[in-house]
Amino acid sequence: MLQVRAVDRTRLREFIEAEQARYRAARPRSEALRTSGPDDPYYAGTPMHWMLDWPVPFLPVVSEARGAWLTDVDGNRLADFCLGDTGSMFGHSPEPVVRAVHAQAARGLTYMLPGEAASAVGRLLRDHFGLPHWQIATTASDANRFALRLSRAVTKRARILVINGCYHGAVDETFVSLQGGRAANEQGLIGQFVDQAANTKVVEFNDVESLESALADQDVACVITEPVLTNCSMVLPEPGYHDALRRLTRATGTLLLIDETHTISTGPGGYTRQYRLDPDLFVLGKPIAGGVPASAWGFTDAVASAWDRIRAEKPPGHSGLGTTLSAN
Repeated sequence: MLQVRAVDRTRLREFIEAEQARYRAARPRSEALRTSGPDDPYYAGTPMHWMLDWPVPFLPVVSEARGAWLTDVDGNRLADFCLGDTGSMFGHSPEPVVRAVHAQAARGLTYMLPGEAASAVGRLLRDHFGLPHWQIATTASDANRFALRLSRAVTKRARILVINGCYHGAVDETFVSLQGGRAANEQGLIGQFVDQAANTKVVEFNDVESLESALADQDVACVITEPVLTNCSMVLPEPGYHDALRRLTRATGTLLLIDETHTISTGPGGYTRQYRLDPDLFVLGKPIAGGVPASAWGFTDAVASAWDRIRAEKPPGHSGLGTTLSAN
């Protein structure tokens, strides 16, 4: 029998320790500013706990970022391959965005009324991405949440379907994955007491047979999916997959929501336009405003007509679609 010796990790530990020492030596100001202590007002020393995922002794503190380059307070200039986790996918502070933000800041930042540019932005979204009707939100999480709620109202169905390994922002009902072959809440969730799997079905990407089976009962309001799966490396669709997805959703009266938050970089109009997909609802987020928090969601004439009927039937009150800063 082949004997496998344990791996000696001494050299690996020595290498990590040397790199950590080099990192510290190059960033004394960042270390002084970001080392968590009893006087630090931020939990765990970060404004947002996701930043703890970086495997460094302490976070570098940014002085400025332009294009694809980031400079920290110690003067280290770094090629930025993260780009704010794609929020600045098209570069940090593009000059047109800087000019527009400066100009708008002097005219007011939020009105709960449309500004001069609103109509032009709406036409641009319609013409560029192909959906006739649009709404603006603050984040893709919000846009996905609103689109799913509207899908339930339109179809009068409670369930949604997600792809295993997906990510659609902080949308509770999408935090479900296949575990031991069954749908279950993601294990890392905090404060999760509701079983989201009760109303969320999960299938693997490219698995047309499982998709057909999951939709057969005609109890799914909406399939929400990226056109290319991006949160577990990059999983490309197999030939014919998107055609089958569209055919099966239409056959079962299920709405199809394409989330292009990560895949907009495919080209003009995102993956949907490049590959002629035909969703009922469509979400954009993160980079569309050049790093300013913004998202947009579009939908077809049929969805808009159904929303008209729903609004006519409902009494006045909060629809659950939108927030105070959604369209500022």
